[in-house]
Amino acid sequence: MALTDIWFLLIGLLWTGYFVLEGFDFGVGMLLGMLGKDNTDRRVMINTIGPVWDGNEVWLLVAGGATFAAFPLWYASLFSGFYLPLLIILVALIVRGVAFEFRGKIDSARWRRNWDRAIMFGSLLPSLLWGVAFANIVRGVPLDAQHHFTGTLLTLLNPYALLGGLTTLCLFALHGATFLGLKTEGPIGYRARTLSRTLAAVAIVPAGLFLVWTQLQFGKNWTWAAVALAAAALVAAAVSAVADREGWAFTFTALTIVAATVTLFGVLYPDVLPSTTAAANSLTTTNAASTPYTLKIMTWVAVAFTPIVLLYQSWTYWVFRRRVGRASIPDHQGLVP
Repeated sequence: MALTDIWFLLIGLLWTGYFVLEGFDFGVGMLLGMLGKDNTDRRVMINTIGPVWDGNEVWLLVAGGATFAAFPLWYASLFSGFYLPLLIILVALIVRGVAFEFRGKIDSARWRRNWDRAIMFGSLLPSLLWGVAFANIVRGVPLDAQHHFTGTLLTLLNPYALLGGLTTLCLFALHGATFLGLKTEGPIGYRARTLSRTLAAVAIVPAGLFLVWTQLQFGKNWTWAAVALAAAALVAAAVSAVADREGWAFTFTALTIVAATVTLFGVLYPDVLPSTTAAANSLTTTNAASTPYTLKIMTWVAVAFTPIVLLYQSWTYWVFRRRVGRASIPDHQGLVP
């Protein structure tokens, strides 16, 4: 297997990890106002992700850095063509991170309420726009012979991309609800488990339509297996939620996101950014790649440091594995009890 193919696979794995881990972060943030009946409830919800949310975002940083180093033309065309959506995502992530740190600094209901809104919108917007962005990557965008984006913002807001955004929005909300059902105890855990049943039923419709549309228009024979796995996992998540098997429900929502991401990268390969103007203008793993020497150095760096990152993050999840409830919240404000 060529190094270009290996790095396409690794970037796909990084995005898969990001969507699975940051997906439940986004879901918790989006559901803050819906499930948090008072400030204590909302602090319980934030504390479930407080120790891990910033570590989960490392996957995004590494995925972006790997794309820049391994496929610089792909990175350049993405950031020029998707400039506004990516800027909105970046601002939303910054505001969300600031909100986590600042909401407990002043003992004021209005202060906390405003930062809670920032967390909700800072979670909702990326959840929607990541789906729009990746749907457009799969569908292709207008590129000229120099691989420059020649479309407009409206080009990106096509029906397929909007359905992709709705799909990630629903899946992340469901993923967050199942995570809260697994991670919390008491009334808030009960409400999260109840909501996850509704969200599972809702998510089946856009996710099913989007994946079938993707497969029929862009798919390969083998990607039918990934589509089938995503569908089966989503149904299993719904069944597990109804049966109050929160551990299995969370596992199956994670598996749904994994299978969906595999589908997108599977139908995309060997392109990295197809051109709707002319097939010859498309960016592929070959013409968008860095030099073989660069890819070789990157491979050795990845082999050395990836196990360290995985071990550290696994240790973090193990340390903070206990359920969180209202009794865990002290009188003072803050993210961590």
